[in-house]
Amino acid sequence: MMLQLVLLAALALCGRCSEQDLDEMQRVVGGTEARAHAWPSQISLQYYSNSNWHHTCGGTLIQRNWVMTAAHCVDSNRNFRVVAGDHNLYRSDGSEQVFSLSKIIIHPSWNRKNVAGGYDIALLRLSSYATLNSYVQLAVLPPEGSILPNNYPCYITGWGRTSQNGQLSSVLLQAYLPVVDHQICSSPSYWGSSIKTTMVCAGGDGVHSGCMGDSGGPLNCEVNGQYQVHGVDSFGYKQDCNTKYKPTVFTRVSAYISWMRSVMAQN
Repeated sequence: MMLQLVLLAALALCGRCSEQDLDEMQRVVGGTEARAHAWPSQISLQYYSNSNWHHTCGGTLIQRNWVMTAAHCVDSNRNFRVVAGDHNLYRSDGSEQVFSLSKIIIHPSWNRKNVAGGYDIALLRLSSYATLNSYVQLAVLPPEGSILPNNYPCYITGWGRTSQNGQLSSVLLQAYLPVVDHQICSSPSYWGSSIKTTMVCAGGDGVHSGCMGDSGGPLNCEVNGQYQVHGVDSFGYKQDCNTKYKPTVFTRVSAYISWMRSVMAQN
């Protein structure tokens, strides 16, 4: 079955789009404004063009000098930076920390021409160390191999679109996205064979979803009293981000713990 997949990053969708097109392709669907700095490991990945920095993807601070994001967010020849401690992209509150990148490491099995093949994950080494405080914190990652059950409560966060043709959100949004387990999500009425065991689906209620500009950002799930990042936002349904039975698809973080440890140890 031919399915319409869309990478949830403005950059990935556009390639040669105008700056106006890029700026318009963002925001969580059905979300509400997060309390400022409630998700202190969330970062904004930005690229430089026409003398300005533009938000393109989310990401997660996992070590003081390492960020986890989606491979499709950084597999182009752009000048990127990471902004941690942000809430309103267009206003400086003094809580922001800005970093250039010293290295981009994309999973070696990632293939942009085969999104459904998986491996949509990358690590970004920052040029300096983040200062941890009430605005900037490290994420908690799940144990290797852990899989959450169907309907487990999670939240997506990001600055992406609020609708298929929506605008960039100035503030960080969050939306409730419960897990859709592999058996359901890989069924013909959902995503079918596009879904691999190294992915995790969430949402699909036709009300809440990730959308363009949310790519690379986290799926936050509370386990044993603390939020863990179980997913890296990867793709959604091309016709409309907010489509029933087409949950937002994330790279399953617990499937890549060993790879990330190895990368960070060697670099």
